[in-house]
Amino acid sequence: MFRCRVLLVALALTAASSLPFAQPGPAGRWTGAIEIAGQKLYIVVNFTGEGSSVAGTIDIPQQRATGLPLINVKADGRAVHFELQAGPGLAVFDGERQGERIAGSFEQSGVKGTFSMTLAGANVRPPAAAPEPPVPYEQEQVKAVNGEVTLAGTLTVPPGPGPHPAVVLITGSGAQTRDEDVFGMKVFALLADQLTRAGIAVLRSDDRGVGGSTGSISQSTSSDFADDALAQVGLLKGRKDIDPARIGLLGHSEGGIVAPMAANRSADVAFVVLLSAPGVSGEQVVLAQNELIGRASGAPEEQIARNAALQRKLFAALRSGEGMEEAAAEARPLMKEALQQLPEAQRKAMGDLDAAAAKAVDQQIAAMKSPWFRFFLSYDPAPALERLAVPALAIFGERDTQVPAESNRQAMEAAFKRGRHADHTVLVIPRANHLYQEAVTGGPGEYATLKKEFVPGFSDTIAKWILGKKR
Repeated sequence: MFRCRVLLVALALTAASSLPFAQPGPAGRWTGAIEIAGQKLYIVVNFTGEGSSVAGTIDIPQQRATGLPLINVKADGRAVHFELQAGPGLAVFDGERQGERIAGSFEQSGVKGTFSMTLAGANVRPPAAAPEPPVPYEQEQVKAVNGEVTLAGTLTVPPGPGPHPAVVLITGSGAQTRDEDVFGMKVFALLADQLTRAGIAVLRSDDRGVGGSTGSISQSTSSDFADDALAQVGLLKGRKDIDPARIGLLGHSEGGIVAPMAANRSADVAFVVLLSAPGVSGEQVVLAQNELIGRASGAPEEQIARNAALQRKLFAALRSGEGMEEAAAEARPLMKEALQQLPEAQRKAMGDLDAAAAKAVDQQIAAMKSPWFRFFLSYDPAPALERLAVPALAIFGERDTQVPAESNRQAMEAAFKRGRHADHTVLVIPRANHLYQEAVTGGPGEYATLKKEFVPGFSDTIAKWILGKKR
């Protein structure tokens, strides 16, 4: 989850790289994982309807994909079948339901594996309930326009005439709805509710091409998202119930590099709040992220080291435009080695392992060549932090494995010092993960098992800081 996007470019077999997350099977919400080549890709599936009218969506939190529609959904007795039309090819799930569990086979582009899901409430804590009416504030559906892109969002406004301080929320990487829903943890829905109750207006919007918003996220970069954020600031500035001198930006993960970019482009931004924001380059974030996540999931140290070395070669080739085929050639035998560790039945089902390994590596390299990843990999947030002229609150989770707290905190504080930034606060919250849940290991694999709530004091800290900032 970068909330920076997790791209395990070396040995992670992402045959289902476009799979989504939403609300799960036979009339309910199911959470589980696809298992391929010793790797787990966590999924959430939501099924609706009964009999011949069953439909569904799927989310893959690790890839920031949410609400992708399933096709050919069938539930006949204990048999459950559904498919997803994804970038690498049609993903096919064939399972059998036994009580509160569905398990079976998974196949995409000739690569085979298994999947299993549990009905929400069995082994996974239920998601936090969305605020139920009546809430003590107004909710309004709004649209902000940035050129040809229209961003659909929800504005929550405290009671009273105002004018109120306000904040625009900026999501992390991947296709996100306005709620920033990760395995049922609706990060932005919860945060918006708590900040609005404290007296702060909050605008949160669907990303480009997601939900009610137009445009394409796949061909966009963090710089484009900064302009989207400023379009939302412009919308707020024109409202009588919003104080135009107290509009700020709050970015989570990748949103934490977008917010300083946007603030440096406009005098209309009064402050920034950076949650799990990178203080180092994207390449450094991804390398550290994959090392920590691999360790949290129990991967051997030797594999982690080999993975990191190969990633560096791939990244160097991507930057220079030279040596990609050599790096890919080195990756294929490592991928084959991972496939050979599968149970015999799965190995046989995959057919030619050389071909399967080559295809998996090609898919990884294609993902690396996207505009978003190229920009993120090379982007250094330090210069934007050095130029930042507005008050800043930066918060990190002590157990965050996606944007590690210590290295990014140190880099951010160094950038503020170089820029002689006069008003900044940097905090590390004990035991918090990337979503600011109270965590055990901090790895994405445990997100679904944790309470869908913030660690105590998290939103209060943000609210008090924002309310204390006055121009």
